[in-house]
Amino acid sequence: MRSLSRRTLLRGSALGVAAAAVAGCAAEDPAPPRAEPPDPETVLLKQLIADKERTIALYSSIASDKLAPFRQRHEAHLAELRRRLPPAAATASVPPSGTPAPSPSGAPSPQPKASVRSLRKLEQKAAALRPRQLDGASPALAQLIASIGACEAAHAQALARPL
Repeated sequence: MRSLSRRTLLRGSALGVAAAAVAGCAAEDPAPPRAEPPDPETVLLKQLIADKERTIALYSSIASDKLAPFRQRHEAHLAELRRRLPPAAATASVPPSGTPAPSPSGAPSPQPKASVRSLRKLEQKAAALRPRQLDGASPALAQLIASIGACEAAHAQALARPL
């Protein structure tokens, strides 16, 4: 059997100590900090903003002077919703509620052909959604959401009549 030299023994000991130190350091690393859950009101605001942007785009796709006041009211809603969004939250985006997420290829999903009938249905669905969005909202935001819902319900009624 071969005897160990002093030099070989010291090298092995040094490697063993280094390995133990590295293993100890790895075990002592603190867990990565957990991301704070998003503020529910901020998430709601982002959804409302995305829905309003989609609605404005649909109104803009129809060239009609009679629909301009409807679009302008939605633009006013959008401006007020954006004003209430915290600056740090304005950079991230959330897909609008009730709409498909963007396609994985990165290409924009095709917009449905807008018509007065489709706008009326969109307004009806939006107005029906607003009461469910009031739960947990601050009083000021709840009042804004209720006002937006009332406007959307009035739009649905007006779009049911000939323009």
